[in-house]
Amino acid sequence: MRIHIGTDHAGLEFSQTLQRHLREAGHEIVDHGPRDFDPLDDYPAFCINAAKGVVADQQAGRQSLGVVFGGSGNGEQIAANKVRGIRAALVWNKSTALLARQHNDANVIAIGARQHTVEEAISFIDTFIAEPFSFEERHVRRIAQIAEFEATCDIADRADRNIE
Repeated sequence: MRIHIGTDHAGLEFSQTLQRHLREAGHEIVDHGPRDFDPLDDYPAFCINAAKGVVADQQAGRQSLGVVFGGSGNGEQIAANKVRGIRAALVWNKSTALLARQHNDANVIAIGARQHTVEEAISFIDTFIAEPFSFEERHVRRIAQIAEFEATCDIADRADRNIE
């Protein structure tokens, strides 16, 4: 599987270790940066480019997922989710990594490099990569609603029909 990775200075050392682990596991890695440590770099471009790589691969029929890192993972998740077609989930344990794939068909995960050990992050990523989407009807329906809103800025099944 191809794995797109994006980070910032806070996740750079994490990223390098994780890339080695993923390559050893047989995955193809696309590193969207940064290449060098810069304490003033900005994560959005790195994470957005990783997310764009996932979407391009998936549209081309290639198995692909993404992993983005930063100090907390929050901003990185937000940036990745700005890319149409991305469902990025912030994970903080193996259960959230598992559910991100099973229930949300997440195609990118965000991890806080300052929140976890590299061993924990590896276990989250390995869990995420190994777990397939469940294809349960309720999850398919919910993902379709998100995609509908993403495409049209409207959603037919709003809980409160008075919201404009």
